[in-house]
Amino acid sequence: MLNKLKKLDWGILLIMACLAAVSIIAIHSATEGTRFEGSDLRQLAFYGLGFIVAISAVLFDYRIVLKIWHVLYGIGVASLILVYFLGVEINGAKGWFELPGGLLNIQPAEIVKIILIIGIAYLMGKRQGDKLNFSSDLLTIGAFAFLPFMLVMIQPDLGNAIIYLVIVIGMLWIGNVKYSHVAIGLAAVVAGIVLFMFLFNAFNSEIKEFLDEHKKIHWYNRINTFVNPDEASADNKHQSMYAQIAVGSGGLSGDGYMNGKLKNGGYIPYTYSDSIFVVIGEEFGFQGAALLLLLYFLLIYRMIIIAFKCYDRRASFIVIGIVSMFVFQVFQNIGMMIGLMPITGITLPFVSYGGTSLLLNMLSIGLVFSIKAHQEVYELVE
Repeated sequence: MLNKLKKLDWGILLIMACLAAVSIIAIHSATEGTRFEGSDLRQLAFYGLGFIVAISAVLFDYRIVLKIWHVLYGIGVASLILVYFLGVEINGAKGWFELPGGLLNIQPAEIVKIILIIGIAYLMGKRQGDKLNFSSDLLTIGAFAFLPFMLVMIQPDLGNAIIYLVIVIGMLWIGNVKYSHVAIGLAAVVAGIVLFMFLFNAFNSEIKEFLDEHKKIHWYNRINTFVNPDEASADNKHQSMYAQIAVGSGGLSGDGYMNGKLKNGGYIPYTYSDSIFVVIGEEFGFQGAALLLLLYFLLIYRMIIIAFKCYDRRASFIVIGIVSMFVFQVFQNIGMMIGLMPITGITLPFVSYGGTSLLLNMLSIGLVFSIKAHQEVYELVE
């Protein structure tokens, strides 16, 4: 046990401690004097549990989850189906199981992200570094990811659905995919985006009416604000507009801790969760935002180093899948706060308030710890 604990990546552990401090400080400022006051203490408790999960994971061999990937996949898909019937609706999406007492809501879509990474790593690992075939590999992986993708879209949870796609793309890229398949994939993505924007504008009124009838008008508002920013009303794009104003007002060094004005003025929703970057940008300015990005860079750098040193290709695939997930979430969350990306429900990893997402992110870090600690013995799982 002690030998495994000695193999912990203390650099990552230190980075996680810094991110925990940033998270609790920012959440405290965002919720002080609001009905969400005390969320910082709950976040601290979640972090305490998360560190226990991450450190304990180093004692378990990651190859165990590779052996039971199909069981995990079945459980994940079943949970996505059940949550549609038994889950609670939050912010227009029915994607949470509410535990007794209301302390923690479990979001299956978050759990499935890790399951997806494990399953794809196993499927690609069977190729042993050879080029991926279109029919036997790419189509199989596509089908593997398509079912949870559609189940999450139905909730609807556009943010996590997009993350599923990013995970697949990131892992296929490192999995020795053929350049011809990359070209076909890029062409399909570009064609899909162009077709979507054309159809969205061509049937704009019909889409708006349909989503309004099904009480999903917030989907239309978010997409229309990004696709047609000049046509979107001030009410529909106020979150993005005021977020940019708040971040810009922070300047170089910020307005000072607890001195942010726009974040607590009712202009920007979910400043303790989705919009937590606004608090950091307004109160700590460019310097604070740059420091946060540096922490993310160091975290990703350390994880990539671990991936390069793996003897087991499947372990490298798992780490790269986790890296892809984190990189996109950081880019998307910060991008939507400064007007580069459309507004979605994607949180800022390790900083935004959230029990399920934080614990699952810490479990991902624990999986990386386990991979680093168990590379001295390599055994192929058939």
